[in-house]
Amino acid sequence: MVQRFDHVTFVVNDVPRAKSFFSLLGFVEDKTVVISGPKFAAYMAVPGIEAEHVTLVLADASPRTEIQLLNYRHPATDRHVEPGDPTRHGFNHICFAVKNMEAEIERLQKHGVALLNTMMDFHSRKLVFLKGPEGIVVELAEWNGDG
Repeated sequence: MVQRFDHVTFVVNDVPRAKSFFSLLGFVEDKTVVISGPKFAAYMAVPGIEAEHVTLVLADASPRTEIQLLNYRHPATDRHVEPGDPTRHGFNHICFAVKNMEAEIERLQKHGVALLNTMMDFHSRKLVFLKGPEGIVVELAEWNGDG
């Protein structure tokens, strides 16, 4: 079962503006990396992906609460995309923390839930995307350690 909220991700064009807005709500920048290459292309199902990935955390919140920002360098995001497309502007996905990723995947798949990718490790977490209803993308995260 889900333990808690982990993060929400938004695709944005203007990272400084987004960071400024969320800083007004108490979020501070934790880390910024560029995601690219075959590992991320496969995980995100975005061939040739290159994107700035910014992690903002709510200062002094317990449990940890994150907003992640994605700014795609490739592919261009100024085209029409359907809900559930990982390059779509605005809401991208919601993520929930779990204790045992493999058991959760097995349980969900027994109920007909489809995975959108294979599990990967990133930022001290095991991660996997699930295909939700109406194009909603849900991610599960199992922290390696305390998280």
